[in-house]
Amino acid sequence: MNHIKPLKLSAFALLVLAGCNATMQAQASAPKEFIKAPLAVVKKAPVSENELKRWSHLDLIKDSIPGMSVDRAYAELLQGKKGQKVIVGIVDSGVDIEHEDLQGMIWTNPKEIPGNGIDDDKNGFIDDVHGWNFLGNAVHENLEMTRVVKKGDDGSAQYKEALAQYTEKYEEALKDKQQVDFLLDVHNTIKKELNKTTYKIEDLSSITSADPNVLRSKAIMTQIFTNAGPTFDPEADFGEYKDQVYDQIDYNLNKDFDGRKIVGDNPNDIKDNHYGNNIVFGPDKEKALHGTHVAGIIAQIRGNNLGGDGVATNVEILTVRAVPDGDEYDKDIALAIRYAVDNGAKVINGSFGKSFSPQKQWVYDALAYAAKKDVLIVHAAGNDGYNIDETKNINYPNDSKDNVKEFTDNVITIGAINKSYGENVIAPFSNFGKINVDVFAPGEEIYATVPNNKYKYLQGTSMASPNAAGVAALIRSYYPKLKAAQVKKILMDSGVALPSKVVLGTSENPGERPPAVSSEESSKTAKMVNAYNALLMAEKMSKK
Repeated sequence: MNHIKPLKLSAFALLVLAGCNATMQAQASAPKEFIKAPLAVVKKAPVSENELKRWSHLDLIKDSIPGMSVDRAYAELLQGKKGQKVIVGIVDSGVDIEHEDLQGMIWTNPKEIPGNGIDDDKNGFIDDVHGWNFLGNAVHENLEMTRVVKKGDDGSAQYKEALAQYTEKYEEALKDKQQVDFLLDVHNTIKKELNKTTYKIEDLSSITSADPNVLRSKAIMTQIFTNAGPTFDPEADFGEYKDQVYDQIDYNLNKDFDGRKIVGDNPNDIKDNHYGNNIVFGPDKEKALHGTHVAGIIAQIRGNNLGGDGVATNVEILTVRAVPDGDEYDKDIALAIRYAVDNGAKVINGSFGKSFSPQKQWVYDALAYAAKKDVLIVHAAGNDGYNIDETKNINYPNDSKDNVKEFTDNVITIGAINKSYGENVIAPFSNFGKINVDVFAPGEEIYATVPNNKYKYLQGTSMASPNAAGVAALIRSYYPKLKAAQVKKILMDSGVALPSKVVLGTSENPGERPPAVSSEESSKTAKMVNAYNALLMAEKMSKK
């Protein structure tokens, strides 16, 4: 599935072609009560730009937006309290640790002397000052199904399933290429007509050409702008869509491409475990976009008028680069989890996933190791709009060997919601499942850091997972005696209820969604993570 990439353009492109941040004042005298979803939530006003940039921190009751009540938690519950530092491991595509809005939030290995070329802490990793890069200079990679197919027919059920999915995926990629080429042609026509690269929907009204091609392009772009929302940037978003589609064809699904050779290890030997380098954003900092965004959701500095705000303040981001542009190797993920655990992480975020896991036992062992060391793993549910309780839709890594019974109690799986509370609150791309998805968190239009001191809206369960991980870090900071399993239980039990009926996944027909069903079908809890409630519950649990 590619490393739970944020879904940007393809969903709305298919649709088109088919037809205040106000501070909560603490009221010390009033008893603190759990936030509960009212019977009806009516949006009080259009979402302002400032609200959009930080909607995941807002409150369902006060702001009529289903955020995690982070602002309210800071104002009413955390003022005057001092928490302890929590190390959060980010297993991802790398993090731009030099970003302006992450300064002071990056973990530094106290046992390593920077730049001396010596493994001072004798852990097998030389100069691992801010984490480790298990991918070395590798950037692009096959999908796991491509790697399985490349090995040839061994008669296994895994090969047959991989071949079937690979064939379907490759055909889809070719169709997507046709679509993106068409959209780029439309965009280029508009750019030429307006004589500028960047334009908004208002600019389209100035086009007076009688040329049928120009008029058609104008109509298409008007519809795209209408459906895509205020953050749509045709030059950037079409460019990203093109990169996504072409990368699939050139690398992810290309059986002749070998992305691992440059790393220099044997990916099928878990004991060959000292490889890579200490450049945690990788050979191309721009390619660390995904991991930098994830890190920012958790830890970007609050209240500094830069970008958005992070969920947690008392955190240090420990970067482990193990997720390429393609599917991660089980070996890299297993070693990355162990590395983060061994270096003091108490929360690890995993915004990645795939459909096949040939050496899943290595990852299962790493999850169990993390449990033994009292580390919470927060994992994204995936972006296919699937019910991952169905065996054919399993999203690896998972915490159940039979897709039913959990073998460890320290892994929590997060689905994604959007900013409009109602039956469509669950993002259409979000995976779901009453057994294998635990709870939901904000994952659409999330504003956070990207490389080279920039900021961007991205969406996906990749963004929902670090929102939940940030709340987990808050709990572990202010209530450090609580165990990982207790923090997981708090995140699940303290959530705000979803509406009684919700729409899950997408329809076979582009632009349509299936009928609403009971929210109990969505997840174990049918709830959304809420920081305010979680801290209240942590307070009670810690007193017990």
